Amino acid sequence: MEENDEKMDKKLQGYEFWEKTLGKPSLVVAPMVDQSELAWRMFSRKYGAHLCYTPMFHASVFTRNVQYRKDALTSCDGDRPLIVQFCANNPDVLIQAALMAQDHCDAIDINLGCPQTIARRGYYGAFLADNWPLVEKLVKVCHERLKIPVTCKIRIFSDIQKTVDYAKMLERAGCQLLTVHGRTKEMKGPMTGLANWEHIKAIKEALSIPVFANGNIQYKKDIERCMKVTGVDGVMTAEGNLHNPMLFIGGKPVIWEMAFEYLDYVEKYPPCPTSYARGHVFKLCHHGLRFHTEARDLLSASRNIFEMRKAVEKLQELCKGTCWKESDGSDSAAKDKLPFQHWFCQPYVRPPPKKKTDQKNTKTDDSSGATVNDLNISKKKMKKLKKRGHNVNDFTSLNPDQKAAKIAKFLSSNQPTKIVYDDCVRCGNPRGNKCVLLCCKPCCKVRMRDTEVICPAHKNFKKLERRKLNSGINQNQQT
Repeated sequence: MEENDEKMDKKLQGYEFWEKTLGKPSLVVAPMVDQSELAWRMFSRKYGAHLCYTPMFHASVFTRNVQYRKDALTSCDGDRPLIVQFCANNPDVLIQAALMAQDHCDAIDINLGCPQTIARRGYYGAFLADNWPLVEKLVKVCHERLKIPVTCKIRIFSDIQKTVDYAKMLERAGCQLLTVHGRTKEMKGPMTGLANWEHIKAIKEALSIPVFANGNIQYKKDIERCMKVTGVDGVMTAEGNLHNPMLFIGGKPVIWEMAFEYLDYVEKYPPCPTSYARGHVFKLCHHGLRFHTEARDLLSASRNIFEMRKAVEKLQELCKGTCWKESDGSDSAAKDKLPFQHWFCQPYVRPPPKKKTDQKNTKTDDSSGATVNDLNISKKKMKKLKKRGHNVNDFTSLNPDQKAAKIAKFLSSNQPTKIVYDDCVRCGNPRGNKCVLLCCKPCCKVRMRDTEVICPAHKNFKKLERRKLNSGINQNQQT
């Protein structure tokens, strides 16, 4: 117990931890699910990354599954400094997982920023931000019981003061380094938009611990601009790094050169699941694959590193054979509607969401192409007409008076709105009209077994014939 207390006293905190343990990192690769594995971390470190995070791990699975834990903690001598990230909503489970991982990293990070649907269902990530007492317990238990520091990654609230208060609470609970993603949890997918650096600046000014900024980092100049505007100690990037590993050093590499080199790292630093590697190659070659779909199809079907290399070779061949230019001109880049030609690594910008159209004016009938609005038929009336077997085509060629009269006639008629079924002779439920045993499907199956009469209407005869065949074989064997 005394030895543990001694270790806790020696645990570095705040800027001392950032400086002495992490080495004053300012260029950081974000924790990315299925994307920041060992091979990618080492690849990113080669091109300027000062600090890397592991993918996000589920604390409960980490504690239960030995193989999951073994794969998660895969590392090597050059893979430092390293922070392991967990998601959890139970302090006991989180500390159990963190204690297992603390000897393999420099800090434990708690994911309080994941905005995905799976995080909402599992109640972790950004969806814990409304439960401050629970978040405080998660941070506090790690701060008090781990021999290494605890860090956090959060998203902002729309209200800047609430965001600052949230960050202060995390600092009081024991967080030694805070990463702030300048988007709310609603800003994801097509609604991502631009990150708000003003919130990050306010947090940096209010805290006494190191702060990293995350969001809007697509080029090297964005790093310098972000640090100048917000005053943060470092900048974290996820998608910018995935699409251009040379982001930190300002390079503009060719997509297939980066893909080939990354696949070399995959073979050098196993294990790397095929799905992870394929996902990285897709992002590295994203813009080129949009133009050369043949290579994209090959990559989609690839099942190992060898087949991925073949797909990248095909992309290189297609590109050099059709559009490749050695120069860095702007003509083809303008045609591509990209900052650079599509064979260069560059950011991917999500298209804005499509404008919603008025469904009342655009919904059409499958058979005629006429809109419900054009026919002046309500959805309820249309449903009744379709149940009676009538089609919108019946009304498109009529003038308004004829159309109104015909619709009124159909709706006022005493025709049944649905088919009437006779009763099953066995249970009284509606029976199939073509059943030879006058039963519903479950009862037909029972009666077929008892009477050995085959009913083709309910399609149970194949099972009956197979049973008869098996019983005949068994009887022959017995005789």
